[in-house]
Amino acid sequence: MGNGDNCNPNWKDASFSYYKYVPSLAAAGIFTGFFFLAFAGHSFRMIKARAWFLSPLVIGCLFEVLGFAGRAVSANQEPGCWTQPPYLVQTLFILLAPALFAASVYMTLGRIIEVVDGEKYAIIKRRWLTKIFVCGDIVCFLLLGGGGGMLASAKTNKSAFDLGNNIIIGGLVLQLLWFGLFVVITLLFHRRMMLSPTARSYQPDIKWRSYLHALYVASALIIVRNIFRLIEYCQGSNGYLMTTEVFVYCLDALPMFLVVAWFLWKYPGEISGLLRRKELYDGSMHEI
Repeated sequence: MGNGDNCNPNWKDASFSYYKYVPSLAAAGIFTGFFFLAFAGHSFRMIKARAWFLSPLVIGCLFEVLGFAGRAVSANQEPGCWTQPPYLVQTLFILLAPALFAASVYMTLGRIIEVVDGEKYAIIKRRWLTKIFVCGDIVCFLLLGGGGGMLASAKTNKSAFDLGNNIIIGGLVLQLLWFGLFVVITLLFHRRMMLSPTARSYQPDIKWRSYLHALYVASALIIVRNIFRLIEYCQGSNGYLMTTEVFVYCLDALPMFLVVAWFLWKYPGEISGLLRRKELYDGSMHEI
């Protein structure tokens, strides 16, 4: 329940309100459970496969759990009596989780290139590819985190609210551009591999096409979510998207859950085992 001293009975028409609708406790609870199952599943598979490059994905699942748990706490409070801590938790963690999913997507491509010996087909060298995209992702993460924190704590300070909103918009635009460039690089690598496959790509246990298709699906879902969030923040706090809760679940929570569920099925962590075997084989051939 909220604190009666801080209640605003006119929250629907107020210039600033944490929510412009009554958050659904059922929806928040369902997605908290979904993402917790994904967190448990990915943690187990990551440890079993020793696929540590997927740790951002696991942390992203935990962020989603915390975010929707915070949203559930808000939903359990009286409308107009919402308190800042749960709102801040749900704003930041739900906003930041996809940037962590993106980091694992970027690192997966670098490992696909390495396992098939396809460096000659990458327009950016593998050792730089992951560094460049993960560094860009960190910049997006910091912009979104800083903007989200300002937005959640601005309350009636309109200039701080607008600045936080604009920083989030900048972070989302950068994230979309970064992801677009990543997809182009992936498509070019894929095309070159199809035209002239490497010897290792013929090995039946190296399902590189399947891993690339997994990246395309995950990338498309993250891009859809980022476009939704960009339009939402461009419309502002009184825009149709930000005042209608269903969009949070249809265009953010659901696509992000599909990303983590898809990666559990088309598990890219298998590449770690393939790379370890490749290193052993290359080491043995070198000794011979």
